[in-house]
Amino acid sequence: MLLILIVIDVGTSYLVRDRVYKKLTDLPYREHTVVLGTAKFYLSGSPNLYYKYRLQAAKYLYEAQKSHYLLVSGDNKTPYYNEPKMMTQDLVKMGIPQADIKQDYAGYNTLDSVVRAAKVFELEPFTIISQQFHCERALFIAKVKGIDAICYAAEYPSEHYKVRIREFFARAGMALYLLFGVEPTSLEPSKINALPSKKSAES
Repeated sequence: MLLILIVIDVGTSYLVRDRVYKKLTDLPYREHTVVLGTAKFYLSGSPNLYYKYRLQAAKYLYEAQKSHYLLVSGDNKTPYYNEPKMMTQDLVKMGIPQADIKQDYAGYNTLDSVVRAAKVFELEPFTIISQQFHCERALFIAKVKGIDAICYAAEYPSEHYKVRIREFFARAGMALYLLFGVEPTSLEPSKINALPSKKSAES
């Protein structure tokens, strides 16, 4: 069993190795870039550097004119948790025009984000931004689904080895999803799961 997990892990990285770019100067231009979401803060309240470095990578890519539009894709299962909204707000603060940022509020997981970018938003071909280990899983999903994607790898936080262990098992889950043909949670157009307005709450 362990051997199978190792083969999946190593094979995922190997099969997409030519689609991952670590240097911005080497990255080809693609009109659209998908920024994979994550929480801005941990449950402890401390900042999540994975979030910070992904947005920094998006800023560098945009300013280098390697892409014209950003799609921020993340979780918005409840009105109280909205990754795309938070990412958009922070990217605007970093100088990215809001008109050049789109949101996918139904990017509940990596499979959802990658497939929806192609099938719902029709962005293909596109660039993906995340840390390299996550990029590789996203690109493997794209490869199996016949989606034309490349990745610009964001910086790793110093404690990334802990998360890399989790990624090891996430790749096994990905393999099962793909083996059984699991589709995205939704292929409907993206809608924000917003808090009710004060007026509607009072009515």
